[in-house]
Amino acid sequence: MRALVPLPVLLPLFAVGVKFVLGPRRIRMQTFISLAVLSADTVISTVLLVEADRHGPIVVQVGNFAAPLGISLVVDRFSGLMLAVSSAVTLCVLLYSQSQRSADENEDETGAPLAIFYPTYLVLAAGIADSFLAGDLFNLYVGFEVMLTASYVLMTIGGSDARIRHGAVYIMVGAASSLLFVAAIAVAYAACGTVNLADLAVRLATVAPAARLAVQVLLITVFAVKAAVFPLSAWLPDSYPTAPAPVTAVFAGLLTKVGVYSLIRTQTLLFPHERQAPLLYTVAALSMIIGILGAVAQADLKRLLSFTLVSHVGFLVLGLAIGSVRALSGALFYAITHITVQTTLFLVTGLIERREGTADFGRLAGLARLAPVLGLLFFIPAMNLAGIPPLSGFVAKLALLQAAAADGGVGAYILLGAMLVTSLLTLYAMTKVWARAFWRAPGEGLGKLADRQIILPGSESIAVIRSTVGDARGIGGRRISTSESYPIGMLGATIALILLSLAYTVWAGPIAEYTQRAAAELLDPNAYINAVRAVGGTH
Repeated sequence: MRALVPLPVLLPLFAVGVKFVLGPRRIRMQTFISLAVLSADTVISTVLLVEADRHGPIVVQVGNFAAPLGISLVVDRFSGLMLAVSSAVTLCVLLYSQSQRSADENEDETGAPLAIFYPTYLVLAAGIADSFLAGDLFNLYVGFEVMLTASYVLMTIGGSDARIRHGAVYIMVGAASSLLFVAAIAVAYAACGTVNLADLAVRLATVAPAARLAVQVLLITVFAVKAAVFPLSAWLPDSYPTAPAPVTAVFAGLLTKVGVYSLIRTQTLLFPHERQAPLLYTVAALSMIIGILGAVAQADLKRLLSFTLVSHVGFLVLGLAIGSVRALSGALFYAITHITVQTTLFLVTGLIERREGTADFGRLAGLARLAPVLGLLFFIPAMNLAGIPPLSGFVAKLALLQAAAADGGVGAYILLGAMLVTSLLTLYAMTKVWARAFWRAPGEGLGKLADRQIILPGSESIAVIRSTVGDARGIGGRRISTSESYPIGMLGATIALILLSLAYTVWAGPIAEYTQRAAAELLDPNAYINAVRAVGGTH
């Protein structure tokens, strides 16, 4: 099984090299290679998840160089779960984007920018996988940089003014957090003489408390920026909505979760008895409340979902703040649910924008009657995000509520109240979108629609009502024409993610048991440390 561990990183990078050899014109071959590689990644990640659950952490020393000098790749229950879900999500989003491309023919005569999109997307997938597998701080930094470099390209692809402007902010925030990450690595190495996570977990316990605290605060700050934890989240609501729908979907679903993963991994492994609970309580509560208040105030669906993303990251930090097996188990369950649901909602938003030319739900009306399939595709993940029983979002939130109540501390009860308020306001925000865009009578918003095409009866001419509102642009940056039908691949990918989220509900019991084992493994990191040190030969 060890031979499989590097493949989720190596296969996408190898495919990128093949694509450059093929050249920019062979888009169909590039599409086939991308789908094949991400399908293989999904299968491999699932196998690794099962093996890590059965036999414990799987460790590979890249190049057969022993830790702590060598590069460690580690699959335990936590990383295996995140890797498997992220692989499935990236595959579905690629299917969606490929179908969108086929329908809209966004490439120009040279095959660009699709010749750029597919390799860059695979680099992004490799960076995400490397971040989940990294067993040392420097390789984690490399995973982040690979992922973020690809995201810079995807964020600005198409070159519209809004994308370039907000992409510049995204790049500056990413660069600043990366510099801070380098500083954290330098401080850790200066204090301990190693950046291997298993080795750091042993050596940090012997250094001065001030040095240990400096490393911890630096890492919390870095990963809080990456995860968009309030108050370090101001960059996200402006940056994400400007990107194409598939790009926004994968960013919203996965990039912030890589930050949350890194936060949970480093805090439980390196500082098991120094959780900085008051700080985590505070930022978790503020993220939930401020984020959802921002969502309620929005009139554009993309921005609303971006603010809910900030808000619901607070649920994941909450699990770390409480620090019990039940709390971390609920956070892990909610992490995979939120990855899937948030990605689905952004894909549905792309379908709405494709049909109506805008994501401003104040300008929409009657979609439940005019496009009932679209209504169903939005309703299920929206209710899951709000935590309506018996959906998986409710199951995970219930575990977090029970953990907060069992903790009994003042901070935990404050978080419990913040969770309830956030869930109710999330339901209100989703209901507002439903009432305005889907439920009200058709025709009420038609005079306000941006870029809606009207097919004149008996004529092939098309009249286009244009507005300065909205940016319904595809991967290539050209304006998408609206349509009453949807490409089967776009629908299929969206439905697949909805079915995946429903599978979490159907198999909630076994998944909850798995996340409990994963949480227990996180809170008792000896298995992780011993597995790395045994393979690496450290003493």
